[in-house]
Amino acid sequence: MKYIILLGDGMADELVNELGNKTPLEVAVTPNMDYLAQQGISGMVRTVPLGCKPGSDVANLSILGYDVKTSYTGRAPLEAASAGIELGPDDVAYRCNLVTMDNDIMEDYSAGHISTEEATELIESLNEQLGTSSIHFYTGISYRHLLVINHGPTDIETTAPHDLTGEVATGDGPEGPGSEILVELMEKSAKIFHDHPVNKKRIQEGKKPATIIWLWGQGKNLRLENFSNKYGKTGAIITAVDLLKGIGKLIGFDTPEVPGATGYLDTNYEQKVAYAAKELESKDLVYVHIEAPDEAGHQGTVNLKIKAIEDFDKHVVGPMIEIAKQYSNFKILLLPDHGTPVKTKTHSPHPVPFTIYSSEATQSDAIKAFNEIEIVRSTLKIENPEELMDLLFS
Repeated sequence: MKYIILLGDGMADELVNELGNKTPLEVAVTPNMDYLAQQGISGMVRTVPLGCKPGSDVANLSILGYDVKTSYTGRAPLEAASAGIELGPDDVAYRCNLVTMDNDIMEDYSAGHISTEEATELIESLNEQLGTSSIHFYTGISYRHLLVINHGPTDIETTAPHDLTGEVATGDGPEGPGSEILVELMEKSAKIFHDHPVNKKRIQEGKKPATIIWLWGQGKNLRLENFSNKYGKTGAIITAVDLLKGIGKLIGFDTPEVPGATGYLDTNYEQKVAYAAKELESKDLVYVHIEAPDEAGHQGTVNLKIKAIEDFDKHVVGPMIEIAKQYSNFKILLLPDHGTPVKTKTHSPHPVPFTIYSSEATQSDAIKAFNEIEIVRSTLKIENPEELMDLLFS
């Protein structure tokens, strides 16, 4: 049996006035996702356990069957695992965004989706001027980077920059015992970035500059049970996002580097599908993660979110259905990890729709389309997200 998980990050949403009180998933043309919903079994699953902050880290770990209340220490350590950064017992990792602040307002949590090449120069400047034997910055992809501090503060409150888009953010920086070092690094980064050649060039080209770093998502090293030991299945994850690669590495999945995978609307869908097909030849399960709907949600742009959903359906879901049909027995799990409503521009903790399609039997539950409004009618409700893997493998 082959298993395929197709995940549209942040794809779920709320009713949008300008769409006639429909959701982007309702409006988007998604014949392939609708086919899976019509032929499979559908329901709602709570991917963010009650009491947990909604985010891709918590949600994706939960979907994969891990109890985040006992195994999760923070977002940044997952991304450190992706980068191959070995955290010592006293090391603390922090997510380090390159953001655009204008008059204390969080204008852009991604600095205009700055390129990795430009970001590398900025991170190198931070290491040259702020790095020490206990402080080190690590380059990631685009605006997503890491900071590791030996004996850094952990018992603090931090806020994800995408939760502050369009808002005054000066009072939302790190707070709590020891947070002064983080605030100081952020303030010093602003001075370094002010006259940096990368930013001067971006401004000349009409692009948003990276004006400051934003530190959040702190945590110490963690260990996760190998997925193969837990479920008896081998797997691979196809993604452009370090967070998901980190999860994959920690649970024993292969995490191939896909050429042209950006985590945005311009990602190379064809290569993602090709790599997924290749991994499926030798693995029991392949997890295909698409970030674009989430990015569009954070920007609050309805049309872009609809496009991201339609691209996911056309360039990923459709081709993966055809690839699955090459095998005599297979199952496909389709879902978002969480909602990212364009109205709020941040993650939602509410249950999300899912569909499981099996080659072994066509099971019609009268669901006509894959969207929140249609599938919420289903009687299948999963409150404990760990049960989703059990249902998939049953």
